[in-house]
Amino acid sequence: MRARLSGGHFRMINEKLYTCTGEEALDYFQGEPSLFNLYHAGYKSQMSNWPEQPVNVIIKWLKKQSPSFVIADFGCGEALIAKSVKNKVFSLDLVSNDPNVIACDMANSPLVSSSIDVAVFCLSLMGTNYQSYLEESYRVLKPGGYLLIAEVKSRFDPNNGGADPEKFSNAISELGFKSVKQSWVVLTDIYSLQDFSNKMFILFYFTKKEKQISKKKEIEWPMLKPCLYKRR
Repeated sequence: MRARLSGGHFRMINEKLYTCTGEEALDYFQGEPSLFNLYHAGYKSQMSNWPEQPVNVIIKWLKKQSPSFVIADFGCGEALIAKSVKNKVFSLDLVSNDPNVIACDMANSPLVSSSIDVAVFCLSLMGTNYQSYLEESYRVLKPGGYLLIAEVKSRFDPNNGGADPEKFSNAISELGFKSVKQSWVVLTDIYSLQDFSNKMFILFYFTKKEKQISKKKEIEWPMLKPCLYKRR
């Protein structure tokens, strides 16, 4: 009975996070911080069914990069990246139960502009204003810095209501990023713009353009399909 109740609460909170703005989500959790712990317990239960965790793929990539790189982990959860690499990591999320995690709206972080080498979004582009999170990553990244995005694959399946990954990539390019153009080889140093090799998630790799561009037109961001879990 307790497991069913917890599962129901997780689905309710999960749907809330996918259907509100980051600012609304911050207010939601600050009003009742215990919901954050309940959500992450349900999240861990769901992720335990995945054959491979996207955060582990990202950690393996990070360990191959310079230890001097400064990392921003947007939507860090349990801050696994910070616990797994030697780099300086700024871990950000809506609630902080850890003194090393910064509680904030990811669209308005306290990070200094052009101070970050790698910005990570691992299953954390959840708000209806997700583009604001990416704009914030552009602000804090150094020119040439990396943007890594891992997302549930169904959100990028245009045949089933998901976004077209090419349109998503094009929007990020218009923001001021460029794709990493090498071909993908699993768990090696070579990565491409998109990795479809995993059944559960997709990975995007970008770098911030060295020369800033002037925004001449409004970027057309595709709507990302909410990842809602069904009752078992």
